Amino acid sequence: MKAFKTALLAGTLVMATGFAPDWTITVAKTDAGHLVGNPDAATKVAEYISYTCSHCADFARNGDPALKIAYVRTGKVSVEVRHLLRDPIDLTAAMLTHCGAADKFALNHAAIMLSQDKWLQVAASSTQAQRNRWSNPDRAAARRAIAADLDFYQLMEGRGYRTTDIDRCLADSAMETKLIQASRDDTVRLGLQGTPSFTINGKLLDHVHNWPALQQAIDAHLASTAAK
Repeated sequence: MKAFKTALLAGTLVMATGFAPDWTITVAKTDAGHLVGNPDAATKVAEYISYTCSHCADFARNGDPALKIAYVRTGKVSVEVRHLLRDPIDLTAAMLTHCGAADKFALNHAAIMLSQDKWLQVAASSTQAQRNRWSNPDRAAARRAIAADLDFYQLMEGRGYRTTDIDRCLADSAMETKLIQASRDDTVRLGLQGTPSFTINGKLLDHVHNWPALQQAIDAHLASTAAK
């Protein structure tokens, strides 16, 4: 409903001022992800990402900004970010990006992705004692330990979150279940084998795992639809 109201307001603004809206600031929660851009865009791109995937961090640096500026901003293309969870660190990061209102997601996502080289190095050199804490059967406690050891608390506090906010998001068992189930369902439904992977209007793009390949696929799709 919020995305619909934003779209309606944007349309009214265009008619009143003659200026096209910037659709990159329109963000709405989906069943287990976030949609950035015009919810009525004819071309819908979906990203399937893992926070512990180095290629996904490369795409966040080089692909996401170009995708938004060149395609999403105009309203012709929307992009949904969804999570393919590989391990408890992935889940912890994903739950933190979902923390708070939908309009906080894009910068939460960027903050974690763009600092991956720092916290992933800490994870790689973790001690057995740390890994034991990360395997705590109390999953909320395990996620708090991961967030503390990888400095996610400091990162999120820099985004304006309080410790109590972060703890509440990490303890959200309903979100945990939703993200895990969606990751499993998406993997089976699409046959996902790696990240990042992409779809256009629900169709998986074979052998497309970086920005140059995705840009080529988007351009080809837009050209084919324009020709019809």
